[in-house]
Amino acid sequence: MPEAAETEPVPVDAIDRRILDLLREDARRTVRDIADHVGLTVAPVKRRIDRLEATGVIDGYTVRINPARIGPDLEAVVELRVAGNMDLETILSFSSHVPEVTEVLTLAGDPDALIRVRARTIHELQRVVNVLRTSDKVAGTKTLVVLGTWAKGK
Repeated sequence: MPEAAETEPVPVDAIDRRILDLLREDARRTVRDIADHVGLTVAPVKRRIDRLEATGVIDGYTVRINPARIGPDLEAVVELRVAGNMDLETILSFSSHVPEVTEVLTLAGDPDALIRVRARTIHELQRVVNVLRTSDKVAGTKTLVVLGTWAKGK
């Protein structure tokens, strides 16, 4: 988990936000292309990106994989409800040890967390859900199989 100082907001202006939006659309976008889009020269854009990286606003770069192109996969979202007062770090900790878990969103309200899972087969998905249920602090789960996705900028 990030330390308290790493979770505090960093001031970003409209240009920083536009740079972040452009990088969300395509993390391999060149600095020159970004500069053209935001109306600055390359040097100040590079400095802004460096600052956004140094302050942890940009936490890394990744690749989006089209699962349909590499073979059959199931994607599911597991709603997780906890018994008692399990803290959010515990949810993140035990979920992070399951290789099929790709994302965990801890929530205020019901459910307590949404866990995104990728599995090769329905039997593997069932095994993963059973692993998530093994904690005595888990009061219940609900598994939703993803039929399709859409995300802004894709």
